Amino acid sequence: MSTRAIGLGPSLRRAVLTPKVARNYLAFRTHRRAIQTESIPVSNSIEILNKQRLLRPSSPHFTIYQPQLTWVGSIFNRVTGAALSVLLYGFSLAYLVAPGSFDSVHVVEFVAGLPDAAKYAGKALLALPFTFHSFNGLRHLAWDMGKFITVKGAYSSGYAVLGATAISTIALVLM
Repeated sequence: MSTRAIGLGPSLRRAVLTPKVARNYLAFRTHRRAIQTESIPVSNSIEILNKQRLLRPSSPHFTIYQPQLTWVGSIFNRVTGAALSVLLYGFSLAYLVAPGSFDSVHVVEFVAGLPDAAKYAGKALLALPFTFHSFNGLRHLAWDMGKFITVKGAYSSGYAVLGATAISTIALVLM
């Protein structure tokens, strides 16, 4: 196959016949940039970056997705766990600060003086997160053992948690 058939003849002739200095110059010459740059202070660059961040699209997350039992249950499990922790630590700190007013005798006297509607509402506010978090914790233990991991199993165990939560909350409120 000849160089003429490939079309490399002129390039090869130029490479062989051009002096070495000219070849190095052609290989390493730089092209002029079409974009001009300028130095700016750091405060201006942060402003520009923040403006660019505002123009970026955000992930649509749950505003476009249909609520599902699995992620609603997960969020509610975290919320109930945090609420129960805040309640426990809050009462413990209050007892440490003022043990005379937060002992069991004063708490029982305070609750006894409340109207019945407030007692039932208070019981419901305590029983619902406690029972849901407890039953959902058992569900997570079952998942750790490899049970109910399929989509159907996740939904059936989720509905079982909701049913057990409803029944036990009503039972605790009516005690």
